[in-house]
Amino acid sequence: MTLLSDRDQDQLQDQAPEVRRNTATLRSEDVLTAIGAAVAAVCLTALIFYWIAPFSGALGFVVVAFVAFLALYAVLLWLDGDGPSVRDRLVSAIVHGLAALLLVALVFVVSFTLIKGFSALVHPNFFTEDLSVTGPLAPLTEGGGLHALVGTLEQIGLALLITIPVGLLCALFLSELRGPFPRLVRTVVEAMTALPSIVAGLFIYATVLLIFGFEPSGFAASLAISVMMLPIMIRAADVVLRLVPGHLKEASFALGASRWRTAWTVVLPTARPGLATAIILATARGIGETSPVLLTAGYTKALNTDAFHDPQVSLPLATFMLIKSPEPNVVARGYGTAALLMVLVLLLFVIARLVGGRGPQELTPRQRRARARASARDFARFQRREASAPVTTPAGEEIP
Repeated sequence: MTLLSDRDQDQLQDQAPEVRRNTATLRSEDVLTAIGAAVAAVCLTALIFYWIAPFSGALGFVVVAFVAFLALYAVLLWLDGDGPSVRDRLVSAIVHGLAALLLVALVFVVSFTLIKGFSALVHPNFFTEDLSVTGPLAPLTEGGGLHALVGTLEQIGLALLITIPVGLLCALFLSELRGPFPRLVRTVVEAMTALPSIVAGLFIYATVLLIFGFEPSGFAASLAISVMMLPIMIRAADVVLRLVPGHLKEASFALGASRWRTAWTVVLPTARPGLATAIILATARGIGETSPVLLTAGYTKALNTDAFHDPQVSLPLATFMLIKSPEPNVVARGYGTAALLMVLVLLLFVIARLVGGRGPQELTPRQRRARARASARDFARFQRREASAPVTTPAGEEIP
């Protein structure tokens, strides 16, 4: 037991009790502090850029203003709170500020592309015609991006026919088996996720086109796109399959099912939402490839619905070729194809978000209703079976 002197006891009594501050609640003072720091940061940055230092550029202005805001915000918080509170508010400001910057950048890219391509997108012929008979000086009422849209859909469709079975089988192999060979395969897959797209295009060009003698076509482009999609597909599917609860597999093994029977009837159905997300993310990765398509499919302004013969163009490649033109109408068509590509990618990510929002064993409302109906049918069948079963006495005699 520690004894305090009379002087120490008087000092403890004179001290006011410390008030606990809730760092999770946003106070009006915090909002005013953030607004004041933001206004001061913008004014200070403008002073630096236009009067003190010979700086220019919107990006530099935003970066300097954000750094100045953090510094001023930290000083204002330090005047009002203690150390933990200052750190908490400052980290929160950094996280929310970076998120806001990314959101602004995304909105800017989407808005800029849509605005620049709006003059081409408003014409119905953009979705129904190609550029085979359209010159560089032709108005926007002639020609369109149908050939690029059809080429993209066909190439991605063929790539999915290759990627889905191979990717799912490889992911099952990595998640179900252990040993040095699966570890080697996982290492190769992880390394291929950083593979430059031009290397994948050169690989298909050197093997399929030069060695085997295939002509540039949409099929060759789909092979190159599959090389880019497979690592994304395998890694995402492997992570999802590892999240399947172990007791489900153990129950299947206890019923006498083999390893691959368990994988087919238990693991894959349980991980179906996550696998759908993996497929959509891989598709979004492959749909934006440009250099592999240029090397393996060539370029054409005409509509080609045969993916196995003759050159075929895609939306990214059409955007790349059109945007380089000095003619304003051709550039507008390039931005229109870019807007189409962007809409397709955004739709894929929205679908991935909706489909993949459920975890393993989490059922959709439709699946829950179907399971409830099946349970009701089973219950009625059991009741009928119990009602029709004969009743016997303790002596073994049946009672009608």
